[in-house]
Amino acid sequence: MTGAASAAGVWRRSRERLARFGQQLTECGAEAAAYGKCVSAAVSARDKEVKKDLCAKEFETLKMCLASAAKNRK
Repeated sequence: MTGAASAAGVWRRSRERLARFGQQLTECGAEAAAYGKCVSAAVSARDKEVKKDLCAKEFETLKMCLASAAKNRK
């Protein structure tokens, strides 16, 4: 496989993963909304800056949902 063919394969797989991500996100709408609300509330209530682990619990719930959705789609 040449370098150009290899690069084309990488981009194809990346596009496929991104397409699946949108489908997975629709399965985790409630979790995504909860995380978004947490970040929005924290940013507007504090110094308008997003900090690491600000909404760690909500993020972990969303991450687990996305991983589960990805596993179920394989």
